[in-house]
Amino acid sequence: MLKRFFTTRRVLFFLLLISICFAGYSIYYKIKYWGFSFSPKQVSDVWTIEAHVSFKPTGDPIKVTLTTPSENNNFKILEQDVVAEGYKTKKISGETNKLILTSPAKEKNQDIYYRVMLFDNKEAKGKTKAPAPSAPQPPFYDEQTLATAQNILKSAQKMPGDEVQQIIHLFNQPTPDANVLAFRPLKKNTKDTIESIRNLLALKNIPSRTSRGIKLVEDRKSFSADLMLEAYISGKWKTYNIKDGSIGVPSDFILFQRGGDSLLDVEGGEDSTIKFSVIKSVTSSINLAGKRADIAKQKSWFDYSIYNLPVAEQNVLKWLMIFPLGILITVLLRNIVGIKTMGTFTPMLLAMSLVKTGLVAGLISFGLIMVIGLSMRALLSKLNLLLVPRIAAVVIFVILIMQTFTILGYRFKLDMISAAAFFPIIIMAWIIERASITWEEDGAVNACEEIINSLIAALITYFVINNEIIRHVMYAFNELNLVILFIVMLLGTYTGYRLTELRRFSPIAERD
Repeated sequence: MLKRFFTTRRVLFFLLLISICFAGYSIYYKIKYWGFSFSPKQVSDVWTIEAHVSFKPTGDPIKVTLTTPSENNNFKILEQDVVAEGYKTKKISGETNKLILTSPAKEKNQDIYYRVMLFDNKEAKGKTKAPAPSAPQPPFYDEQTLATAQNILKSAQKMPGDEVQQIIHLFNQPTPDANVLAFRPLKKNTKDTIESIRNLLALKNIPSRTSRGIKLVEDRKSFSADLMLEAYISGKWKTYNIKDGSIGVPSDFILFQRGGDSLLDVEGGEDSTIKFSVIKSVTSSINLAGKRADIAKQKSWFDYSIYNLPVAEQNVLKWLMIFPLGILITVLLRNIVGIKTMGTFTPMLLAMSLVKTGLVAGLISFGLIMVIGLSMRALLSKLNLLLVPRIAAVVIFVILIMQTFTILGYRFKLDMISAAAFFPIIIMAWIIERASITWEEDGAVNACEEIINSLIAALITYFVINNEIIRHVMYAFNELNLVILFIVMLLGTYTGYRLTELRRFSPIAERD
């Protein structure tokens, strides 16, 4: 009973289910932690932000403190470096990252460059969990200013949104409220506006802070940092756009500094300025997979994957990964459809050659080689040579044919003819030998039928493996080859009629 249960087909079917589950989890893992995609054209934006710090030394020892981006859900740091000749560099990591540069006294004007490369800013949420900050210190106002502030808070309650958005909307009205005009400075700028709103929030006992960051705009040069307002509401720091009151860090915004810390401090220098520039580039998701795995703390698995190999080895494996799919097509055509081909996996190798040569050029080269090769093989058959020397002679003939075609194709600029060099020599010699034997034993019709069937199978395989999406999926998610393995083995247990046999026996079925 137990022996009947553990039949070959059931065991293979069980292994197939396990391989499907394993492949499914592996695909999920690669998409989640390595950033893979089913699309071969999936790319990630890589932003290079350069900060240029300049100042005039005062003759004292110099200390420059620059706030730099820190790792969070908003973006991932790919690479960062600093160019500062004659300076000692020290990095301090924490909730706020800082870059400290020190140097003895200098005389000439100083230029320091900090560069950071970022990617995947699309995950920005704009909400950061943090311990509750201390209550804000209420601003000191005279009676008139305090009354104006209270009137502003009452007017803001009529605006939409939460308590912070209401004040922002009130400040951004096309026709400003009279109290707002009296409250904010005459020469207002974004910094002054944020400071006024923060004072109003302090009256409502809502902690707030100013944040500085960079808006990612391609080829943006020589600009100052942009300002955002953060307020602590419902146990989280929420980021607000001061222009429209929207909540959350925009997908094209990188936060450099949060809270009271200044973006740049210079000791031993004066007239300091910091200007930013932004450059955008793109790279494939697979190229960033190692960095994604490292950030997700899954680097150990990536180190033992084919994607960690040198590019040359990866290019070879890209074609090897598509081989099992071509083999599956050949097995289906032979065991299920029932067509006869020249050899078991000759169609697969021919399809690979067509990918290299191009479809039209490959078919023309294949036809010329077959016609000339069969003619040469017919002459050899009259010499009554032994099997091994005869096949060896056919191989040499094929080599000479390919050499001649390559020279003629280069001489007369005929790429179609020179493409013959990409066909596998041994396979072509074997096809010619096999076709000749079939011709002699079973006739020209059967020989031509096998050649045509081999070409049909090769063409089907060609259109599958030449598809860019299929090639990408089989390379990026190569565990699918394990599923193909057990499907091929399961097909090996099929003992039913082939499709061509159903047609062959159809007269009997019609008579019954």
